[in-house]
Amino acid sequence: MPIGLQLYSVAAELRADLEATLKAVAGIGFKTVETAGYGGHAVKALRAAFDAHGLTCASAHVQPRGNGPEPNLSGDLGRLAADMHVLGARHVVMPSFLVPEGKTLRSPLTLDDWRATAAFLNRVGAGLKREGLQFAYHNHNPEFAPLERGTAYDLLLNETDPALVQFEMDAGWVVAGGVDPVALVKAHPGRFKMMHVKDVAAGVEPNFAFRVTTTAVGAGVIDWKRLLPAAYAAGVHEFFVEHEPPFTRPVLETLQQSFANLSAMAG
Repeated sequence: MPIGLQLYSVAAELRADLEATLKAVAGIGFKTVETAGYGGHAVKALRAAFDAHGLTCASAHVQPRGNGPEPNLSGDLGRLAADMHVLGARHVVMPSFLVPEGKTLRSPLTLDDWRATAAFLNRVGAGLKREGLQFAYHNHNPEFAPLERGTAYDLLLNETDPALVQFEMDAGWVVAGGVDPVALVKAHPGRFKMMHVKDVAAGVEPNFAFRVTTTAVGAGVIDWKRLLPAAYAAGVHEFFVEHEPPFTRPVLETLQQSFANLSAMAG
């Protein structure tokens, strides 16, 4: 089971020193990475640095709307695809839901707001499929707030085309939303292709408001020996460790502990 790294975990370090950070990431034992933006670096420079340190970029998080000079999902998908092909990424992931005009990321969303996100996912997924890329959606925990029937996440699963839209489960945010990730992945075999391996510290109260405290994988409340095999059996074949700031110690130390704990589970 290949365990990669979501580079959001070391975003500040990548901006400060790309080469040294990737050397440290590879030194821990990671072989694959998932990007969260380019960190101020040119795409060709990123690819060269990945190659130099024996890292493969399997996936990339891309914002739904414009956020600076980088490509986004509302813009030129051909330009975005060209960047992805340079990086070598096979998957493009939308990291969060659409924020309707006049609302913020933490505003309550209506049924129609969530349907707009589902429609957007289908449209972008079709465009990226034509470019030879697979599209997926990454959750936080507002998706698990109840709607008129079920949850927003139920709606996104039901109203997106499986041929166009896959899902990347962030296990930490699922747990923060009060949901069992094992039950979720088993209920939708084939829809989840990737997973963020993110552990949740003890004492986090379930909520739908972007509140979570992460810890080293294996040091929190998630039963990874139960979840990882269930996810793999249901079709998840890309796994990326991720830690959320604020960090109580150097993040590379926490990543080292997470990798060691996961390696021990596999052994």
